[in-house]
Amino acid sequence: NPTVKPHFLLLQTRKQENRDSNKDKERLKESRSNNGHLFTSITVCSTTLCSSCNRSFTSKEALSCPACNATIHNRCRDSLASCAKMKQRQQKLVKNSSALQNVTMRSKTPVMKERPSSAIYPSDSLRQSLLGSRRVRSGLGLAKSVSTNNIAGLRGAEESVGLRRILSQSTESLNFRSRTWSMESLTDDGEWWWSPLLEELKLQGSCVQSDSWSSSVDQSYLQTLHRDLIRQQDVIYELIQTEFHHVRTLRIMEGVYRRGLQEEVRVESSLLHSVFPCLDRLLELHNHFLSELLRKRQEGLIEGSNNNYTIRGLGELLVTQFSGQRAEDMKKVYSEFCSRHPKAVKIYKDVLSRDRRLQQFIRRVCRGPLLRRHGVQECILLVTQRITKYPVLLQRILDHTKGNDREPLSRALALMKDLVSSVDQEVLELSRCGRLQEVMARLDPRAQTEVQDGGVFIGGELLRRKLLHDGALMWKLQGSRMKDVQVLLMSDILVFLQEKDQKLTFASLDKSPVVSLTNLIVRDIANQERGLYLISNSTPPVMYELHAASKDERRTWMSHIDIQSVCVLYIVSMIDYSMIRMMSVPTEVFFQVSQDAFGTYCVKNLVHTETKYLC
Repeated sequence: NPTVKPHFLLLQTRKQENRDSNKDKERLKESRSNNGHLFTSITVCSTTLCSSCNRSFTSKEALSCPACNATIHNRCRDSLASCAKMKQRQQKLVKNSSALQNVTMRSKTPVMKERPSSAIYPSDSLRQSLLGSRRVRSGLGLAKSVSTNNIAGLRGAEESVGLRRILSQSTESLNFRSRTWSMESLTDDGEWWWSPLLEELKLQGSCVQSDSWSSSVDQSYLQTLHRDLIRQQDVIYELIQTEFHHVRTLRIMEGVYRRGLQEEVRVESSLLHSVFPCLDRLLELHNHFLSELLRKRQEGLIEGSNNNYTIRGLGELLVTQFSGQRAEDMKKVYSEFCSRHPKAVKIYKDVLSRDRRLQQFIRRVCRGPLLRRHGVQECILLVTQRITKYPVLLQRILDHTKGNDREPLSRALALMKDLVSSVDQEVLELSRCGRLQEVMARLDPRAQTEVQDGGVFIGGELLRRKLLHDGALMWKLQGSRMKDVQVLLMSDILVFLQEKDQKLTFASLDKSPVVSLTNLIVRDIANQERGLYLISNSTPPVMYELHAASKDERRTWMSHIDIQSVCVLYIVSMIDYSMIRMMSVPTEVFFQVSQDAFGTYCVKNLVHTETKYLC
């Protein structure tokens, strides 16, 4: 029969289209569970960054969405925003469903019945409630795409099944669109409260957008200047530009991260102060310095021009900034900030690992290109590095300066170097104090030991001294046995500690764990590159054999102990111990007072330069 073959082909075609439609539905169902993404497993290199958390891949396995080209970790599947191409795919699926309903049996003659649009949407109020006020237009377009004539042409069960299928697909499409709309609103940077701050920073930085000063001024004006002056102005421009970037970093820390952690994440004030120490004082200092630099730029403008300028007399401004009360403020602020840098990063990582609200906040913030490069850890590191950049810039300005302007620049450079040196020393002292506090926190409060003169030494005596160096060494005992000990080099003694029941206590070995540095002799072991001897000047003399982890570590320990022994020897030779006992002045207090005097002695007598700082 010739009519059977076309009928058979039509059935085959309809079955194939049904299978394709089911596959699309399965993909759509899977994509809804992944925010619209169709992930597949791929192999990536270690330099590839995750599209969600912006971190590198530690393993070669990753997930990739072919629709939006997103590559993420497996753990970041739920945190990625909705797929941008899913909306188009959904509309295409709805059109295919509509086209499927138009296919009818050729052997049957459909009876055309006119049915109102209320068969799909009974009333305008229901249509409004289904689509929402913001989706009415798209919903009406969807209703029009499903022809009422085609729906009415279906008979019996086919009519009811087709109508239910169309209504269910329309409702699913609306639900998916509403979810897509809510996720798209999260990716719109213009809706966040920190956007005005970023716009303000962008506007303020318009004067330092050029790569160099020579590219920001007119070429005709540039040709009238000497080459050394051009190079000098380029470096001054770099100073102003980097100072603006530093202020921008501080304002991002203050206006985005600290405010976000306080208002959205609800982090405690004590934790905020630990993560962002003395941030307000830093911002005040550098805002003032930047405003003075921009004032110099405004004063150097050529009459009748807004782009052509030369900055002169910068040395006096730099001398004012890096001397007096401002230098003291910078020393105090940077010493505190830099010394707390490791602790601040550690606290931030701990809070980030356990607080989901902070993770979501950081994920939203880092969607912008500027804030993606300025995370919390990156900002903290940039602030600690800023003070070390000034001597380099000032030296380059001085190299291209001639005449009377060199003298104030030279003074400013010397002041800046002294300031950096003072900050380094303060950071070192604060880190040593922090390390001593950590040791005391682990030390058993009942720990005490006997010293060589028969007295008793308790743990609280350590707090009355200054920690100079510490580390792990091996103490060789009788019978070639080695014991791990924690060694503390204090201002006048050497202390050996050992771990017991997760606590620190004085080492209970064959010799006293507290050794005086007075006349202490340090020697290396000839046939062992990591061993050293300590010989105490007591009656009778006592020798300690210690072993370091490496040759360099042994050299470091020998240098520190030898220098501090010389320091103690000099201080003891300056005063009679009997007078100290008559005055009832503790020995460690005398050592603390005499450190400055010994530093002067070391400089005059060309003793090792590190002695002044070790004392």
